Amino acid sequence: MKTSVILFFFAILLAESCGGPKSSEEALYGPTWELEYISGPRIAFEGLFPNKKPQIAFNKESSEVFGTDSCNGYTADYELEGDSISFGEPGPTTMMFCGGSERQFLEMMKKIDGYAVEDGKLNLLIGEIPMMRFKKVEP
Repeated sequence: MKTSVILFFFAILLAESCGGPKSSEEALYGPTWELEYISGPRIAFEGLFPNKKPQIAFNKESSEVFGTDSCNGYTADYELEGDSISFGEPGPTTMMFCGGSERQFLEMMKKIDGYAVEDGKLNLLIGEIPMMRFKKVEP
């Protein structure tokens, strides 16, 4: 009986290690991420983005991110090195004025220097401090 129990737990550990979690970098690719928190503004998050939340998606082949700033579309280059990330100047794909919140999002992106993917959330960091948190958008 003891041998069966030990083999059972060994099989579970082996299965978890073989199909283990993705690295942070691998986890970036595929989903579209929707902003659910941003640090800094003195306005409540829902007040900043009452209708549509900013989104970001990563293209590994072109090293570009794209998405919306809650109002207009954007694209930007990015560079990864380990857990460090930097974004180039975001370029708009459309130009509607929707208030100031979209600029706060894009300005914060330019300050980001790190990232972490934990518990299914993408955190964009300055130093070790999470400045923006994103959740996966369900297709």
